[in-house]
Amino acid sequence: MGSTWGNHLKISIFGESHGEGIGIVIDGFPAGFECDMELIRRELSRRAPGQSGLATGRREEDEPVILSGLLNSATTGAPIAIMIKNLDTRSKDYEQLRSIPRPGHSDYTGQVRYRGYNDIRGGGHFSGRLTAPLTFVGALCKNFLKKHHNIEIGSHIYRIGEVFDSPFDLTLTDRELLAQLQMKEIPVLDEKTAEEIKETVINVKSDLDSIGGVIECAVVGAEPGIGSPMFHNVESRIASMLYSVPAVKGVEFGLGFALAGTRGSKANDCYTLKDGSVRTKTNYNGGIAGGITTGMPIVVRAVFKPTPSIGREQKTLNLVTGKEENLWIRGRHDPCIALRAPAVVEASVAIVMMDLYLEAYGYDAK
Repeated sequence: MGSTWGNHLKISIFGESHGEGIGIVIDGFPAGFECDMELIRRELSRRAPGQSGLATGRREEDEPVILSGLLNSATTGAPIAIMIKNLDTRSKDYEQLRSIPRPGHSDYTGQVRYRGYNDIRGGGHFSGRLTAPLTFVGALCKNFLKKHHNIEIGSHIYRIGEVFDSPFDLTLTDRELLAQLQMKEIPVLDEKTAEEIKETVINVKSDLDSIGGVIECAVVGAEPGIGSPMFHNVESRIASMLYSVPAVKGVEFGLGFALAGTRGSKANDCYTLKDGSVRTKTNYNGGIAGGITTGMPIVVRAVFKPTPSIGREQKTLNLVTGKEENLWIRGRHDPCIALRAPAVVEASVAIVMMDLYLEAYGYDAK
């Protein structure tokens, strides 16, 4: 399985949704860093299921068990290994899916790839449950980047269905705003949007359906000159991590796909000198040029598809009989995955930025 990522910071994720537990091994994290465990628990809580009527009813504590690499909250330089136990599972809900795969899910492709030996319960290793240990690593990286490089990473729910929040200001988004968003139950820039989002998700849930969304994430404080061209550019590294998050189907930076309808005379970010530092007057390219950071805010959006597991009747193929038949999916599922995604998107971006900064500065971070 392709469950290992990274150049200087290497992570390897393990476990299945309904197995004994899930976890991650982190290799290459600098020694001697005093991590804030309360911050890490807060980030895990932002992602955790079962905390409102807008999310899945599955309830998990998501308390990380530290197996190695941390001593008295300080990193030792050894690989950091953590595990999060699965406590609230209902595996019987998934028994029929090996022969009758869910539309839009990994049930069929996983069986073909692993010759029927994959754990199908709760989606197994393909489940969004695996984003919990990913969030642990991201929180650790956010903590390090903020303390050593004054970098703040935050996000908001930009869109749920046809409900849109205000977008980030590409040039003026600041640390204080990103920090405030991380404390909100539904992180949005326009508070009226939060109520519209709730209403939309409640209606979708009552219809036994699901809805997609977009998370917009910003990095403030990244200095210019981080990254490399071609295959290790900042965009490709961030995109590779975001596409590792289950349900992500699109990634864009700055103006993104809107650049297709924009002239170069407008899309070009012209340079200027501000307070003695080189900046750009606009930031349509999202803080990245030639695959390398410009010093402006990095702004990226990730599109999440609707949850494939819905309560409505769907037509699918019975792999045993070779005939199409109706499927009613049992179990507990999010009507909107994107609601719990902000912490995961931030974690994904933080892991990439940590890897890039280790590449630039080595283990003796400034």
